Amino acid sequence: QRNGFFGMAKSDPSLLAGIPTLDIRAFINGSETEKAAFAAALGEAYETIGFAAIHGHGISDELIARLYSESEAFFALPAETKRQYARPETNNQRGFVSMGIEHAKDSEAADLKEFWQVGQPHPPANHDPLHFPSNDDVNERPAFQQTAVATFEALEALGQTVLRAIAIHLGVDEFYFDDWVRGGNSILRAIHYPPITTEPDSAVRAGQHEDINLITLLVGASASGLEVLRNDNTWIPITALPEHIVVNVGDMLQRLTNHRLKSTTHRVVNPPRAEWGKPRFSMPFFCHPQPDMRLDAMAHLVEAGAQPVDPPISAGEYLEQRLREIGLAK
Repeated sequence: QRNGFFGMAKSDPSLLAGIPTLDIRAFINGSETEKAAFAAALGEAYETIGFAAIHGHGISDELIARLYSESEAFFALPAETKRQYARPETNNQRGFVSMGIEHAKDSEAADLKEFWQVGQPHPPANHDPLHFPSNDDVNERPAFQQTAVATFEALEALGQTVLRAIAIHLGVDEFYFDDWVRGGNSILRAIHYPPITTEPDSAVRAGQHEDINLITLLVGASASGLEVLRNDNTWIPITALPEHIVVNVGDMLQRLTNHRLKSTTHRVVNPPRAEWGKPRFSMPFFCHPQPDMRLDAMAHLVEAGAQPVDPPISAGEYLEQRLREIGLAK
């Protein structure tokens, strides 16, 4: 099942979950017909399972490999060294966040992970430093932050392209999201799930949750574990090829589209016992708009006489609310 010159596959057996896999070159370089077909296929994926895998994105394997290598070296530093880079005053939106702090919404169980957060390197003019705190360098690994910022910039550009296809699918101007996302409050998170050394309290490394942001771009994880909850309440594993970036809908986009696009529940589960000794690394990019963007449901997606599913709110207000719910903000 392939359409057009770029071979835009609707499904791909190389993905264990069978989520749609799309070649984004059909949108970037294709004819108007191929561009429209990509937007329609992406929209269909986001109205059903909420996830799609993108390839042909042009982000270099070398850059991703460098970020994984630098992340592994950073997380191997002594715990007291890493803790020097904690930034709780930013609502843990920059720097190092240790094990036991973040948990899924409505869950008391802390996720079994530590992570490093990089924010917008090019904040808008006259920005509020409360929304856009500065990024940190790591003295022990000077190339870590440089590599993370380069990856942030590449993923922000790809996220804008994906959102242009989403805008076409939604029937609004193709560049609807551009000014909101360019210089937006996005986050690149380098996550380390340490090896499991004792019998865990649960089978879950990161509890079931939905993402807060507009879309999430996940650079292939170093090990399996990501699972998505389907409409029939069954969990399915997602394991993408190295060249794929998995892109899913977040709650902000679900609100904005009056739930036409689906923010799907997902989790990270523990590996089989034979693989407990292996760490897991993951690099999600959470694509956020600028804080003053309204998330009120698009009027043309609300049926005449009906009320929107969610009440009106700004992106900044919604982010602060959710950060409190997951333990990153007080």
